[in-house]
Amino acid sequence: MIFVRGLAIAATVLLSAALLGAADRRPPAVLVDHHVHVHSPAILAFLPAYCASPGRTSKCDPEFTSPLTVTDLLRAMDAAGIRRARVMSTAYLAESPMMVPPVPDHAEIVRKANDFTVALARAHPDRLEAYIGVNPLTATALPEIERWRGDRHVAGIKLHLANSRFDYHRPDQVRMLTETLRAAAAAHLRIMIHMRNRATGYGAEEARIFVDQVLPAARGTTVQIAHAAGWGGIDAATLDALGVFAGACEQDRTLCADLYFDLAAIKPAEASGQDKAALVALIRRIGPGHFLPASDWPFARDLGAYYAALATLPLSEIEWRTIAHNVGR
Repeated sequence: MIFVRGLAIAATVLLSAALLGAADRRPPAVLVDHHVHVHSPAILAFLPAYCASPGRTSKCDPEFTSPLTVTDLLRAMDAAGIRRARVMSTAYLAESPMMVPPVPDHAEIVRKANDFTVALARAHPDRLEAYIGVNPLTATALPEIERWRGDRHVAGIKLHLANSRFDYHRPDQVRMLTETLRAAAAAHLRIMIHMRNRATGYGAEEARIFVDQVLPAARGTTVQIAHAAGWGGIDAATLDALGVFAGACEQDRTLCADLYFDLAAIKPAEASGQDKAALVALIRRIGPGHFLPASDWPFARDLGAYYAALATLPLSEIEWRTIAHNVGR
């Protein structure tokens, strides 16, 4: 009896130690943050009018308008032990239909903003990769992609369909989007796309249009879907859209060979346990190797805190380590 009690006490001590160890365990270091922003001077000068535009339906986040520099980004990366980041140009803001009336020099702002982002990668080639920004529904998109063809400091293009007020149910807009993806692939540029638009009811139907009609145009290059097919957080629309990708990947694994989803602005602390479990189930169906660590800095100013919070998703330690160490090709 004494022996049995001793074993029980020992087991309790070991279990307590294991639980304490899990609580104290630091998440593995993220190798590459796949989604950060640094506004150019041209965009910073443009933002006051953009944020005050009657075409906007919400206020600009103070983090969004902060005049932060590449030095601030590198310090945040260093503090979190992150070696590299992919910097997404915000040039597309200058040609957003939310800017009412449009500024007459919008095309020049786009060029200056992209010049600035690419210059960051030239100045810090061991730390930063540059993605130029375009609005796929404008006449400047294809010429701007062509302008950067062959530049070794340009890794890809960034598209933001909500900012462009893209409509999946307009064939002309779907055609323009596919032409933009095809041009990026032909220029050997990766594609990073915020695919959730501003339409009420976004979800599975729009994801099917993307998978069936848009994604094939990117054949030959990597596609990164921002915010796990949402726009931050975990909600029904995001889960419905991501579920379409899960089903498509299960049906045809070649479809997902060059397809990734970033986990920028997911914020598990603000999600229900049910939604977190649903997201993890979809990650497992698609495969953790297709999910990328990303923060949307400067919205997540403290990168260490952001990734520590992200690591609270109910993934196994091996799954989280896989995601933390992923680098999109």
